Amino acid sequence: EVQLVESGGGLVQTGGSLRLSCAASGFTFGDYAMSWVRQAPGKGLEWVSSINPSGKYRSLANSVKGRFTISRDNDRNTLYLQMNSLTPEDTAVYYCEKWRSPLYYTGDYQPASSDYRGQGTELTVSS
Repeated sequence: EVQLVESGGGLVQTGGSLRLSCAASGFTFGDYAMSWVRQAPGKGLEWVSSINPSGKYRSLANSVKGRFTISRDNDRNTLYLQMNSLTPEDTAVYYCEKWRSPLYYTGDYQPASSDYRGQGTELTVSS
């Protein structure tokens, strides 16, 4: 059974930093691209970042470019999102997603690319 468990969310002040983690199990983690998406209060899902199976290739949404970094540890089956220079606009529930097809990656994220999403971890950035 595929499981994705996010952690690391919380309350942080504007300008602060936080690192989110996503612990994966139930599949061969190193074979799949992964993504982070987020949902702000009252809004739809927004793609944040993706990473290819090996971790060599990454893509970021313009809204977080230069502030967020996605990474992965395939030995620990864990996906990360390092978030710096946080603003209230980053307040959201953050979800990690597993891509549907093994050994496939494109920098052009499409919602249909993913088949599993975790339960999310909540980030609140205070002004």
